[in-house]
Amino acid sequence: MITIEIPKVDVSITERNQAPGLNEPVIKSVEGFIDLHQIPRDKGGMILFYNINDDLLFVGKARKLRQRVKKHLEDNVSPLKPHREEVYRIDVIFVEDAMEREIYETYLINTLQAKYNIDKVFFK
Repeated sequence: MITIEIPKVDVSITERNQAPGLNEPVIKSVEGFIDLHQIPRDKGGMILFYNINDDLLFVGKARKLRQRVKKHLEDNVSPLKPHREEVYRIDVIFVEDAMEREIYETYLINTLQAKYNIDKVFFK
């Protein structure tokens, strides 16, 4: 039997509004998220989208995490598009190796039973 441990979350951001009057520049919200700058541009890894009840909605992987998260939140062809209003928290796990990302994605989808992933599903 193969044992896979889910890596720890490296960055976690939640939907929030910017507090007015803090003498900081106004940050453009992307579907309610203003902290996307915390996700590195140049790292690869896993993206986990959760709702307000901590139910896993979708798992994805990317070579460049921030760009991929923004695509899921803005793009018209994202599988997450009809469910964007449900997303409350985004967790990011850094995984540089492409093969490891593929393994973790399949493992996370099936172990945590991601609600809106339709590929790589074995639990239905």
